[in-house]
Amino acid sequence: MKQILSKLKTDWNVIVQDESIFVYDYVVRRKKWISADKRPIVTVTGSRRKTIVFGCLSLEGKQLFKQYDKFNSDTFIDYLKQIQKRFGKCILFVDRATPHCSKITRTFLAENRDTIRLEYFPVGSPEFNAVEECWRQGKYNILSAYYPLFDDLKYNICCYYRTTRFNLDIVKYLMRTVD
Repeated sequence: MKQILSKLKTDWNVIVQDESIFVYDYVVRRKKWISADKRPIVTVTGSRRKTIVFGCLSLEGKQLFKQYDKFNSDTFIDYLKQIQKRFGKCILFVDRATPHCSKITRTFLAENRDTIRLEYFPVGSPEFNAVEECWRQGKYNILSAYYPLFDDLKYNICCYYRTTRFNLDIVKYLMRTVD
């Protein structure tokens, strides 16, 4: 990581990226106080509908979050195009999820190697990715309420990630050491 950051040209942006799945029937594990003589009631939808949120943070504090119905190579490439529009030239740190390594993605990256490059986090090391903290905070705040409609959940996710600013030190995450 240090080598990549030290060799970085000034016109390139450093971005960390990740995806998260929000399931409509998610059971919240938030601790709540309840009297001993009462039984807790948990409302669930019984649905298995889900939405996938793609998110990225830059060293300069810019961020981009976008929702998709699927997580595959096509949606990932669409998100990469959104990143190109927003950030210009960038080095993108990603995990090794299948859509990040697919043939379709590699073809897209080869065609756009002058403006976007991928670097991979070590396998099984989410602690290097600052976006994981965005998912932790978001799920804690968003999924603590019951949404009668799936579209209500999607709308609240959209509002949360559009209005919340995550002031995370990305370099601190990238430079962590594995013990």
